[in-house]
Amino acid sequence: MQKGKINVQTENIFPIIKKFLYSDHEIFLRELVSNAVDATQKLKTISKSGDFSGELGDIAIEVTIDKKKKTLTIKDHGIGMTSEEVEKYITQIAFSGAEEFIEKYKTQTEKNPIIGHFGLGFYSSFMVSEKVEIQTKTYKKGPGTKGVKWVCDGSPNYSMEEIDKKDRGTEIILHIEKESEEFLEEHRILSLLKKYCKFLPVEIIFGTEKIYEPTGEKDKEGKEITKEVEKPRIINNTKPLWIQKPVDLKEEDYKSFYHELYPMNFDEPLFNIHLNVDYPFTLTGILYFPKVKRNFEIQKDKIQLYCNQVFVTDSVEGIVPDFLTLLHGVLDSPDIPLNVSRSYLQSDPNVKKISSHITKKVADKLEELFKNNRSDFEAKWDDIRIFIEYGMISEEKFYERAEKFCLLKNTEGKYYTLDEYKDQIKLLQTDKEKNLVYLYATNIEEQHSFIQTAKERGYDVLIMDNVLDSHFINQLERKFEKSKFARVDSDIIDKLIQKDEEIPSKLSEDQKNTLKPIIENQVDKTKFSVQFESLSESEQPILITQNEFMRRMRDMSAVGGGANYFGQLPEQYNLIVNSNHSLIIRLLEEKEVEKQNKYAKQLTDLALLSQNLLKGEELTKFIKRSTELI
Repeated sequence: MQKGKINVQTENIFPIIKKFLYSDHEIFLRELVSNAVDATQKLKTISKSGDFSGELGDIAIEVTIDKKKKTLTIKDHGIGMTSEEVEKYITQIAFSGAEEFIEKYKTQTEKNPIIGHFGLGFYSSFMVSEKVEIQTKTYKKGPGTKGVKWVCDGSPNYSMEEIDKKDRGTEIILHIEKESEEFLEEHRILSLLKKYCKFLPVEIIFGTEKIYEPTGEKDKEGKEITKEVEKPRIINNTKPLWIQKPVDLKEEDYKSFYHELYPMNFDEPLFNIHLNVDYPFTLTGILYFPKVKRNFEIQKDKIQLYCNQVFVTDSVEGIVPDFLTLLHGVLDSPDIPLNVSRSYLQSDPNVKKISSHITKKVADKLEELFKNNRSDFEAKWDDIRIFIEYGMISEEKFYERAEKFCLLKNTEGKYYTLDEYKDQIKLLQTDKEKNLVYLYATNIEEQHSFIQTAKERGYDVLIMDNVLDSHFINQLERKFEKSKFARVDSDIIDKLIQKDEEIPSKLSEDQKNTLKPIIENQVDKTKFSVQFESLSESEQPILITQNEFMRRMRDMSAVGGGANYFGQLPEQYNLIVNSNHSLIIRLLEEKEVEKQNKYAKQLTDLALLSQNLLKGEELTKFIKRSTELI
């Protein structure tokens, strides 16, 4: 038996591994299974090159638990190791066999990529083990190729001896420490295997499962007879969709894979983008556009990041552009390392290139959909607009691409590109200062009267009811020359789009000053500011508007990005009195103070009711008063 010390600079590397190298102890299983996959892929590569002439046989990786012995075993039938290789790759930590192997077989490894590049993955096993045992036998024949047993208890000391081992490959036997006995539970290991190993390229077996197979016979009613069969439980899909050629796939394949990724999501994706890049970096993957609810809720189904089919993370913020974190799907790149910090990922030049490329591919796909089938694009618009608006707000390059296919929808349900809509409204909706005014509504029902007033003037009104629209409007105002957006109820229509002509007032300034305190007494002065405007006689006697700037700031603060100061302020409204309406003139002429106040209250309540601001006791009083006045 050989004894020795692990060749490391520090006295004990294991506390360092536990504290710094891995942030989560569960990662050990990913590392060990990935090593087993590497060993198997290496054997397949060597076999194709002619350096191994034996039979591959069953190359599935087996994961087993022995609760009595308190062991967890990962067994492969890959290349195995000689005693010299164990000494080199296990005891001399700085080495990674993967790098040396790739260099030797670089022409053959393209189809069978090697996962590991760090050489430290094996040592993650000591995070959960009081002792780790390796039993291995190389695929090679001849002297020095007997089985090897290596044992280490977590100190720099280890032992190594020859053993009789019949089959090639490696077994890693973890003697689980008391604090980590959760990893002896079947459900825990099963969940980890499904999380990290779901799409590894070599079959992984863990325990058994009962399935029902057809017997080939039918019962009296003609139904297929099945029987219960216990079979090895295969954890993974070795040929996930993203490594297959798009030309070989149908739309049903993409939908089926979507539900494989997200089994609890019953909605169908809107469409997908299949990524396949080999220069200047390697990237494959499939991104899905899901249906996103208007409340912009945090998505539980996230993009999954893989490295050579090994799951890395579903927290891809900083790796892909922010607006694309709303997408679902898979990204796989060997150029994104497994064992590094998030801050490193975010600063890595390859990651930045990948991020830019994904943005470009998404823009390409959207532009293609718009050009090839505009009607279908318009039908999907309400579901995809949140992605596009978010992207245009947050990514300058995406804005430049998206302005070609970004749509605006009016209250009639018609869609326009940005340029089309500008041409549509520029004749009538240009004010006396040569500013183009974009009118919009956030709720067609609540703002119906204001919309109708605008339409009567020949104006068009957009519907902007997306949670991001307040931010999006700000972005468009910055980009458009001599343009502004105004919610249709933010002021009287003649002030929103000011023309040269003015309507004379039927009330003098003294008469206005007489009426003003009467009307002010009917509302909360801290919320409502009373103003007189000379409007058309056909307009309402009293209207309620809300300042565009203040309301927009409040909306922005509600979804983040606006000044929180505005979100904390109470809502303020303008109460606009039409100085040309017959009811306002009648109110002025009323001599009985009680009647005058009653009519004033009725008129202000009507205005409040139109804006859904009359509630509770005040609404009850209004109904009673209305009955009395009939």
